[in-house]
Amino acid sequence: MSETSAIRAISDVNFIANEHLPVCKTAIHLRHDAMRQLALDITASPAQSFDNFVAGRNTEAIAHLRSAIAGGGERFVYLWGEAGCGRTHLLKAAVAASRNAAYVACEADSRFDDDALLLAVDDVEALGAGAQIALFNRYNLLREQGGGLIASGNVPPVQLKLRADLMTRLGWGLVVQVHALTDEEKAQALAQHAHARGFVLSSEVIAYLFSHAPRDMGALFATLDALDRHSLETKRAVTVPLARDLLQLKT
Repeated sequence: MSETSAIRAISDVNFIANEHLPVCKTAIHLRHDAMRQLALDITASPAQSFDNFVAGRNTEAIAHLRSAIAGGGERFVYLWGEAGCGRTHLLKAAVAASRNAAYVACEADSRFDDDALLLAVDDVEALGAGAQIALFNRYNLLREQGGGLIASGNVPPVQLKLRADLMTRLGWGLVVQVHALTDEEKAQALAQHAHARGFVLSSEVIAYLFSHAPRDMGALFATLDALDRHSLETKRAVTVPLARDLLQLKT
């Protein structure tokens, strides 16, 4: 559904609700659900890309990934860094910029049976024993096929609590640390994310989020997305009082 169509649909819902006809509780609930879903449709999070990633000290990591995608550099890359530093964003950006690529968010029983030539594997520390064997085999196959693998974890390869052969494979290629953003860089990232969603985020709201919400970028982006939806649903501007109301609802 396009944004224009969604807004028209919301207007139609409001028009019907205001007609001089009996309105049952079910109809009111349906209208509320429709409004909520349409707000979600309008405010879908912008796709993660290299262009909307605030690099900070990570320009080298981005350069290596772009080179890997273009086929001009090492195509087996391991990114490591603390939670919320941007590893997931970079992996999804690499997939979005590639042809025949796939992204896998690792779980204990993850499978790697797709036919992508570039595989992005996030949070490898979560893999169980069987999934580790599967990734080891897939790594070797990608090497034989001339493909590539971009993996991420919370520690360098030598510190991963994985089977030794997989740990060694992940360390064979390029190993790059992804650095968390400073507060100034986080503020820039939040303002940029808000702009992509179509609203201006004031420095006062940013300061409030820093003081009252989890500070890793994943949590901050999720809070900002929820704030945008709450703004649309309540027809209120994105201000500190609105952010306070939202965070109180979440507690």
